[in-house]
Amino acid sequence: MLPRFKFKFSDFGFTLVELLIVTGVLTFLLAMVLIAINPGAQLAAARNTQRHSDVNVILNAVGQYLVKYGSLPAGITTSAQIVRSSGGLDICSLLVTEFVAALPADPSSGSYTDCTNYNTGYTIAKSATNNRVTVSAPSAESATVTVSR
Repeated sequence: MLPRFKFKFSDFGFTLVELLIVTGVLTFLLAMVLIAINPGAQLAAARNTQRHSDVNVILNAVGQYLVKYGSLPAGITTSAQIVRSSGGLDICSLLVTEFVAALPADPSSGSYTDCTNYNTGYTIAKSATNNRVTVSAPSAESATVTVSR
């Protein structure tokens, strides 16, 4: 005859203390992963990368305009001006469709719908001594993103 085993319900599963310990360890590991990844810094770096790409697009379009017409677009001066449709330097109609499909806009503060209503959030200026053009993103999160040619 085989022996019979009797199990009680309490012989199966985990105790409340064991569940709390596992939950605490998992919470600690998740917190460490979030601290290591730092999503806020990652998002800021992604926006700054986008800004760097955008200022290069604007600078390339201005450079192509210079090559084709022999001079910089009208209105670019030695003082930095925001590239926007009103209250700034409006160069959209000079650059869009011929040199660039659309003007890029700053991921945090810019907007672009068409050449009648836009604010790129980027500034442009030329050097007083050698006509080098500088496009900047003044609202960059770590340091101002600036490209000159």
